Amino acid sequence: MFFLFLTRKILTQTQFLMKKFTIVFTVLFLTSCAEMQQVINQLPGTTVTDADIAAGLRQALDLGIQRQVSKLTAEDGFYKNELVKILLPEELQKVDKGLRAVGLGSLADQGLLLMNRAAESAVKEATPIFINAIKEMRFADARNILLGPDNAATNYLIDKTQTALYQKFQPIIQSSFARVGADQVWSNIISRYNDIPLTTDVNPNLTDYVTTQALEGVYTMIALEEKAIRNNAAARTTAVLQRVFSLQDQP
Repeated sequence: MFFLFLTRKILTQTQFLMKKFTIVFTVLFLTSCAEMQQVINQLPGTTVTDADIAAGLRQALDLGIQRQVSKLTAEDGFYKNELVKILLPEELQKVDKGLRAVGLGSLADQGLLLMNRAAESAVKEATPIFINAIKEMRFADARNILLGPDNAATNYLIDKTQTALYQKFQPIIQSSFARVGADQVWSNIISRYNDIPLTTDVNPNLTDYVTTQALEGVYTMIALEEKAIRNNAAARTTAVLQRVFSLQDQP
């Protein structure tokens, strides 16, 4: 009887231990599966679709406008920003030297300042154009752009929008020249330079030049934000940015 009692007790304890082991194993298994799924979800080609990536890239470019391009619209946004400051085109560098040689350095300085003022004024008006251009972009090769260099999305924006944006931006620059008085100042500068003996007359298309330089400045600032988002997790301030750009962090 005692032997039978002992046998039953051992069997009961064994069954209890087996149940406990099964529960622990199940918990561990499910935990491992959850962690494994989390890892899988972070890998390219799984739960993050190309549409998700495209949305993240558009958001990164949009933040480039909000955080960086907006700085260009402030006074001295171009003029005191060495990354984008508009300098004189090559053909006007001789104008600058010629004016300074005859004591008209202040007039040359004013002309350079007003070129940058025109760009600052124009970007303020044109910001909605850039925002709409980004919203309308379709990233057919979103994953390749995401895994590309630090300015891959900005380069895509340049390739897809530069011509159209120039056509919209150019008349804004032209009116901006008139608004800040740059057209009159530069007309005076060119006239004074052409009156200097032994100089070759110049008649540059400043509207075209400043338009091109202003666009390059905008793209430069957008690229700056894109690089920050790619390389600094703290700059990924939305769930979409965190989810999408974590893919490029994979070794």
